[in-house]
Amino acid sequence: MTNGNFDFALAIGGSAGQGIATPGDTLARIVARRGLHLSTYNAYQSIIRGGHIFLTVRIAEQEVRSHGDKLDLLLALNQDTMDRHLRLLGSGAAALYNSDDVSPGDAGDGVQLCPLPVKEITGLQRVGLNQNTVALGAMMHLLGLDFSLLETSIAQQFARKGEEVVNENVRVALAGYTHAQENFVPYPDPMPEGGEPLAVWSGNEALAMGGAAAGVKFYAAYPMSPSTGVLHWYAQNARSLGIMVRQVEDEIGVANMIVGAAHAGARAMCATSGGGFALMTEAIGAASMMEIPCVFINVQRAGPSTGVPTKTEQGDLWQALGASQGDFERFVVSPLDALDAYNTVPELFNLADKLQCPGIILSDLLISEGRYSIHPRDIEFHPAIDRGALVDEGAASGGEYLRYKDTPSGVSPRALPGTPGHVHIVATDEHDEDSMLLSDEFTNPHRRRASVEKRARKFQDAASLIAPPEIEGPADAEATLVGWGSTAGVIAEAIEQLAERGVTANRLAVKWLIPLHAEEIAAALSGRKFIIVENNYSGQFARYLRSETGLSAYGHVRKYDGEPFAPHHIADGVADLLGGEGGVFVPRQEVIV
Repeated sequence: MTNGNFDFALAIGGSAGQGIATPGDTLARIVARRGLHLSTYNAYQSIIRGGHIFLTVRIAEQEVRSHGDKLDLLLALNQDTMDRHLRLLGSGAAALYNSDDVSPGDAGDGVQLCPLPVKEITGLQRVGLNQNTVALGAMMHLLGLDFSLLETSIAQQFARKGEEVVNENVRVALAGYTHAQENFVPYPDPMPEGGEPLAVWSGNEALAMGGAAAGVKFYAAYPMSPSTGVLHWYAQNARSLGIMVRQVEDEIGVANMIVGAAHAGARAMCATSGGGFALMTEAIGAASMMEIPCVFINVQRAGPSTGVPTKTEQGDLWQALGASQGDFERFVVSPLDALDAYNTVPELFNLADKLQCPGIILSDLLISEGRYSIHPRDIEFHPAIDRGALVDEGAASGGEYLRYKDTPSGVSPRALPGTPGHVHIVATDEHDEDSMLLSDEFTNPHRRRASVEKRARKFQDAASLIAPPEIEGPADAEATLVGWGSTAGVIAEAIEQLAERGVTANRLAVKWLIPLHAEEIAAALSGRKFIIVENNYSGQFARYLRSETGLSAYGHVRKYDGEPFAPHHIADGVADLLGGEGGVFVPRQEVIV
């Protein structure tokens, strides 16, 4: 509990193949329907069976901005989980486990051990995934919830498998609930009713839905974790939405299909991770040269190369900054949370159409694979659509059509293929106003320079099209915490922890990376003791910010072990840096992941 408000974190640990996602999803549905907020983070391995998986579900009456750094309830599905995580439980917490197979070890003072003799209470000799259902029943009692809520959820979850399966799962869950009633002490504060029922989505689903709302009509991808959830959503919903979806043989083919579909006039999008994005960069440069608007999503994971496929990191910033060769125009944006990811996609498409260039979204595993509560009314299902300077199909050519006309703004009216009287050439070589290539027999240096300057002119005022970041919090704070992308929420919680220690801090959350509001950021940070927080080893954003503003941070808090920040990591780091002479703080891995 925090300040009298319900704030509860539970974790389910086991190995791949033990069905950890099912009880997590069931709880998420129950919680959201009660109007409570939630955030989940799944620390899993890149193998089909075995390994250690640890799913954290944080539930609160207020909006949840991170998975937190405390644990109130542990469900240990195997001995490994108990051995790893029992020590994290403090007074008032509880540990559920199948006592047929798991021994608890030494628990801390005030920790309630809740053994479930699953075979005995269910009458089953082969338990399998039933231990999860038994534990769910026991959880309902501990949380002060009526069993009927779980019964309804089970009926919906297993409806397709028939009444017999539903009844058996209800029976097993009730056995766990009854055993808990007879043997375990529930938490003193039962899970409350929240406000209106909420929905649950993942960051990947938010990105996909944002594309659908933006008018995406072509989506292509090669499956690569942690971006594959975007492809899954489109595969499930594309037919009803009139969207063409293609799973392609590799990311090179994906990127070229996206550029081709966008050239033809469709709003086109793809998603991948760092390794796939590396293969896409030549096509991204081609889209810039040909001035074709399209959107590429890079859901970052730990690299380089195959790296750690199922772990999070913010290591691809410089890859996005240098995607493709030469000087070229593109937007790069890193959403701050799942709802922001949804809203970013249509905004980015409008900007890409307006300035006729590619757009790049940098998400990461933390946002994309996390699951979050959302109220449907907070989702703008019909965002504004702006296709930019498109030539109307009924327009007369009025003479020769210049696809790359050198205009004062740098933006040339774009005719889609097939528009009568508007024939033009599209190629990846440098070209003149009339789209004729400059690089064949003789390169005209004056025309080459004019073409480069024409494209650059589009971006001279690009920053004015988007909102600059602003400092949030007390103006006279002792420190300003600067982050980009997914660190925004956990930084906000770290600031609350710092306040409890008597340290005042505020934050600057940077979302738009190209264009970067360098002047506004420099003005906001000038004279302040600012500390940059990011999930990578080398401080990629710190270097970028210094190169664009000339500002050097007082200190840095960095994490690069594959797991995201917990609030106390940042709070500890800031306190340590403020007590010293700045520098770099790397938190020791001690959070519940």
